[in-house]
Amino acid sequence: MPQNKKERAIFAFITVLITVHAYVFYSLYVINGSTLMQVSEKTSVLNAINSLGGVYMVGRYLPIWVVVFVELCFAYLFEMFVGQPFSFKMACKTFDIKKTDSVIFETAVITSTVAIMVPIMSFIAAWLYYPYYMGFNIFTLLANWLKLICFNFPFAYFTQLFFIQPFVRQIFKTLFKRK
Repeated sequence: MPQNKKERAIFAFITVLITVHAYVFYSLYVINGSTLMQVSEKTSVLNAINSLGGVYMVGRYLPIWVVVFVELCFAYLFEMFVGQPFSFKMACKTFDIKKTDSVIFETAVITSTVAIMVPIMSFIAAWLYYPYYMGFNIFTLLANWLKLICFNFPFAYFTQLFFIQPFVRQIFKTLFKRK
């Protein structure tokens, strides 16, 4: 769909903007919500986060908007310089873009992007959300990274394939009407 660098940058930004918000919600509410409520003795996740002074990141508690901004910056950089170019190349190695149905090719690109971005962003998250108050241990970092990959991969695959990418493509078609 995007046909030049400017369009690819806009497409990546829209994708990352939606994806990061989905992941922050998924991480805070679905994966860690009950733990946050239990630790803070609150009845809602948002109240728990507020009572703790924010979300634990890089050894301190930060407001949610900071978490979203930091993850957005990392995700956008990696999407632009690693995810987009390599996922397209991976899809092209398997399918001929001129002979393959566009839905099949787009699915291959989405799948490749997830396969690239989930390990990268999970590794970044393992560093950002590492429990530094316990001291640093490389094995704990690697275990956290693998745990995050296991949590994030199914969520990323299904949300990107069935919700986020179709929605982003519709937005993109609206913004850049083709003749």
